[in-house]
Amino acid sequence: MLKNVRAEAFVVFGSLAFAFNGIIAKLVLTSGLSAWRLTQLRCTGAFIFLLLFVLARKGSSLRTTKKELPWLVAYGIIGFALVQFGYFVAISRLHVSVALIIEFTAPIWILFYIRFVKKKHVPKLMWISVAMGFSGLLLVAQAWQGMTLDGLGVVAALLDAFALAAYFLLGEKLVANRSTDTLTVYGFAFASLGWAIVCPLWSFPFSIFTQKINLLGTFKAYDLPGWVLITWIIFAGTIIPYMAVLHGLRSLSASTSSVIGMLEPILAGVFAWFWLGETFRIIQLIGGVVVIAGIITADRARSTVH
Repeated sequence: MLKNVRAEAFVVFGSLAFAFNGIIAKLVLTSGLSAWRLTQLRCTGAFIFLLLFVLARKGSSLRTTKKELPWLVAYGIIGFALVQFGYFVAISRLHVSVALIIEFTAPIWILFYIRFVKKKHVPKLMWISVAMGFSGLLLVAQAWQGMTLDGLGVVAALLDAFALAAYFLLGEKLVANRSTDTLTVYGFAFASLGWAIVCPLWSFPFSIFTQKINLLGTFKAYDLPGWVLITWIIFAGTIIPYMAVLHGLRSLSASTSSVIGMLEPILAGVFAWFWLGETFRIIQLIGGVVVIAGIITADRARSTVH
């Protein structure tokens, strides 16, 4: 029981860190750095640090097999690169709330995979928990306001949802036989390689590191150099939350972890309200309660979803 509570705490903490990172990333994006370059910087920076850390600790733990390697490649490209790629394209063409709602259909696709591909039983409580979580997200995002659907945006958001589902499923599979830190190294390694091909490193705008960036909103009277915010994004907004989620996956199913991940849009809304002054209404608070109720329901169903 205590082990499961700790695992859930890891996933909740990961969602919190990802949500707060969205605010810091937005500050850097307003400075002129493109979403593609920020994602590349995030992945490559995390890869370099984690690689050095693992090599100094126990380099031999990075050894892999021909059988495992294709899964690691898929995990890095799909679970790290495509999740971020799909999200940035979606929010560039859709209302952010709509993009988030489509992205967080991931738990539904995971349940479909478990039920219809793996032919395993999915208890009614888990279906109910996903329905509750998704309904809560609709309220949090207030999707009925300013909804403008764009074909490419919807496709990108669906790609993001499928990639997020694959991230949880592949993570659940791989973490059973590999340490969290080495798995994360491989994930960022192949994601970084993919971005290096798409966005050559020699044309990277390195001036972002010394550029003064305004903190906007509540802290608009203050500026910080780009390297400070980027360091936060790499460590507190990328390495720590990714590893926290993987730690949780050691004891939780992919379906349960993905439902808990629905906390991220709620927490992002709270941070945006506090820092950037964005509106957070009563209906959104109600939606947050519904999502949390869905997570509690998923926890009750967890033991039978394997």
